[in-house]
Amino acid sequence: GVLFSGTPGVGKTTLGKELAARAGMTYINVGDMAKEGELYEGFDEEYDCPILDEDRVIDELEDKMSEGGVIIDYHGCDFFPERWFHIVFVLRTENSFLYDRLESRGYKGKKLQDNIQCEIFQTLYEEAMLSYREEIVHQLPSNTPEDLERNLDQIMQWIEQWMKDNN
Repeated sequence: GVLFSGTPGVGKTTLGKELAARAGMTYINVGDMAKEGELYEGFDEEYDCPILDEDRVIDELEDKMSEGGVIIDYHGCDFFPERWFHIVFVLRTENSFLYDRLESRGYKGKKLQDNIQCEIFQTLYEEAMLSYREEIVHQLPSNTPEDLERNLDQIMQWIEQWMKDNN
């Protein structure tokens, strides 16, 4: 499997869906999956959002992940089993771009500030580095449409190489 992680608004979904279409893989947005299956264990008043039930998410995904060829899209990454992923991409966006994207999604106040802080402090990159073998974790710049194209090309090359090496 392939994991796309990073702060909300960095472009995980756009990249994940496009890659799935090109590579013939299955794309799963964990946030959407949790919403559909109500995989929550409470509500966070401060952030005005539900709290993910991580165990139920893992149970839900286990069979799909063992079949392989799956792209997972989620901002957090430290609770997934390490064995699920052959490669982890953390998308990074410059603050000015990210601010505009989040604002246009209706983020404001503490939620907006904390997500920008999260990006400034590379929180999710560090989480990925601690959760997986360093050599499988890669950062990708995700600011412009050109970045998107370049990232897709790079990842497609990586997938083709991986198929060669593992078949």
